[in-house]
Amino acid sequence: MDQPVDHYWQLKLERVAEALTANNFDVIIAKDLTAAHETVMDQLLPASGAKSVSFGGSASMVKSGLYASLKARQDLEVIDTMDPKVPPDEKVERRRQALLVDFFVTGTNAVTEAGQLVNLDMIGNRVGAITFGPKKVVLVVGRNKIVPDLGAAMDRVKEFAAPANAMRLDMKTPCVKTGQCEECKASARICNTWTITEKSFPKGRVSIVLVNADAGL
Repeated sequence: MDQPVDHYWQLKLERVAEALTANNFDVIIAKDLTAAHETVMDQLLPASGAKSVSFGGSASMVKSGLYASLKARQDLEVIDTMDPKVPPDEKVERRRQALLVDFFVTGTNAVTEAGQLVNLDMIGNRVGAITFGPKKVVLVVGRNKIVPDLGAAMDRVKEFAAPANAMRLDMKTPCVKTGQCEECKASARICNTWTITEKSFPKGRVSIVLVNADAGL
């Protein structure tokens, strides 16, 4: 068999997609990040009829090119919450405004095989938008985010995703130095709000693009 690893993951992604669909999520499997980009830009965005768009922090979204492509759209009101040149106070205000856009794109920290989303946020704008606000939410999710259950999801976040993201963001937290969660009291702590999303409400409001490749942290 050619590409046995990809075939293994394709079968697993199909099972996870079935579980997510049963939980009222809209699910599409993409073979790679390029296909994920095409799915969002050519299918999900036009179908939404969106006039405004914004983002939650996501390495998968950025690497796929979606952040750059959506920012460049002249026919959309773009609330850019990720521009590093924006002063902190304005960035917070943009994140508040982003909760009312038509189309919100981000990622997730983990997906269980039972079709649940598990996330841990610093500010809460990403998990807030997934839960309520934007009319349409799209998550770009690499196969490396799939875990067996809720316990494994929380372990993944604390043992890997949170320290790695703190390093990516150059935060002043103990985990940046040690590589492991220290349950810190640092002012720059990025681990403040847990969410477990069992189902999409309304049905299909949250679309998940499962990517048959490792993507994000």
